[in-house]
Amino acid sequence: MLTGGPLDVLTGDYLAELTMLILARDRLKDPQLGYAKTFLRQLEESLGLVVERGVRVVVNAGGLNPERLATAIGELADKQGIAVAVGHVKGDDLLSRAEQLGFPGGLLAANAYLGAFGIAECLRGGADIVVTGRVTDAALVAGPAIAHFGWGAGDLDALAGAVVAGHVLECGAQATGGNYAFFGEHDVRRPGFPIAELHADGSSVITKHPGTGGAVTTETVTAQLLYETGPARYAGPDVTARLDTVRLAQEGPDRVRIDGVRGEAPPPTLKVGLNRLGGWRNELVFVLTGLDIEAKAELVQAQLTAALDPAPADVRWTLARTDHSDAPTEETASALLHLAVRDVDQQTVGRAVGAAAVELGLASYPGFHLAALPGPGAPYGVFEAAYVEAELVAHTAALPDGSTRLIPAPATTRVLAEAEQPPLPTPLEPGPTRRAPLGRVVGARSGDKGGDANLGVWARTEAGWRWLAHTLTVDLIRELLPEAAGLEISRQLLPGLRAVNFTLTGLLGRGVAAQERFDPQAKALGEWLRARHLDLPEALL
Repeated sequence: MLTGGPLDVLTGDYLAELTMLILARDRLKDPQLGYAKTFLRQLEESLGLVVERGVRVVVNAGGLNPERLATAIGELADKQGIAVAVGHVKGDDLLSRAEQLGFPGGLLAANAYLGAFGIAECLRGGADIVVTGRVTDAALVAGPAIAHFGWGAGDLDALAGAVVAGHVLECGAQATGGNYAFFGEHDVRRPGFPIAELHADGSSVITKHPGTGGAVTTETVTAQLLYETGPARYAGPDVTARLDTVRLAQEGPDRVRIDGVRGEAPPPTLKVGLNRLGGWRNELVFVLTGLDIEAKAELVQAQLTAALDPAPADVRWTLARTDHSDAPTEETASALLHLAVRDVDQQTVGRAVGAAAVELGLASYPGFHLAALPGPGAPYGVFEAAYVEAELVAHTAALPDGSTRLIPAPATTRVLAEAEQPPLPTPLEPGPTRRAPLGRVVGARSGDKGGDANLGVWARTEAGWRWLAHTLTVDLIRELLPEAAGLEISRQLLPGLRAVNFTLTGLLGRGVAAQERFDPQAKALGEWLRARHLDLPEALL
């Protein structure tokens, strides 16, 4: 990104929900840790380029210890003989006040999602590099925009536009053809990273450096806009962006304009990510080959269940029928039986489980073997979201000169409420249909928000939108995705994106760190949906 073309600010998002748990465990081992060490290694290679080209760097790699990372950057700069001004944003860490704020006990981390104004204050204070703890992902883009254009808390439309641009950038190549439903249409072997050209009114153009792979189209941008969002009101600490007002236009090759975004006052509360250890887990995978797959599975399940004493608190068996009839190789003749166990006691799910499996090695189904040697078990985490009044969080910018500035909570707020659904488009005219996979006519992208799954689906044409909006209902989602049949599911229409966005509440159990589901981040949920067969209009095919 530094050498491929002009750039004013380089941003980096290092803090997935799971990462916060990993950093919390690092901090337990060493109080000087708790930040993303990867960033420091990257900066070691590129700090000279950053200064030489006058690019400012804004990252949330500070994790649970932004102050220590800022110090480490200063030490690195001194070692390399480079003068660099470093600022950092703090105040998100609420762990020491967890009991006072009414959070549950046993937490490893409790971090509020801060907004963009602390970043802007650091940049105005002369920082070349700004590191933060837990801020919203989009704040990394909105902060530099606030500093450059001089926006205030009342410039809601401009702030909302920057938030939308930030959401497009936050997952890197996912906006330029990475993980894209129609990946075969572009060369995505090495997609470039996205760039946002931001304007004073909050509009932007998404592009990438010349000569890099992938593509920037209205559909690659749509896919990222749908990722891990949900309702039309996309709430943040500085502004609530109305996703139902977003307009996209292809301005040229690899150039997509985003405009029309409206903003509303933010809610009076901040989201807080709570991370704790949930217990211990272990997994085994039994390989079942050839005939009588289900009978073999029943046998080993019964044997192992009898051998586990005491039984783990949570035992889950899943049979993946990866086997093929009359298969030409042993691997394609085999199915996989997964066992996942969880308990608060490490010994109950540790070597006792592995030993019970190994001891069946000569006394179970024909062809008995495991996909890998049993392990000793590992801890698993649980992520939960809580909310606190914004005024209770001391959002603070630590400037390069050593001074600090407290960022006030927004003076004007608006309690978050569900937006009215827009009217449905005119239905597609009736006509002949053909049975085919849904993905032949729509794209999808999916992801996680704690224990909930987000599933966005978009149509490729206006005719496709007229069909999609009427056809892909909550009831049909339950039919096509039986795992979700008993869950609460919400649907949001986004006509400007020709898209419907679903939230499947509780599909992922207690979230990715708990690993309670195959594909625990719902990354491929959209591709599963696209592979399901429906009667599709031939006019669309």
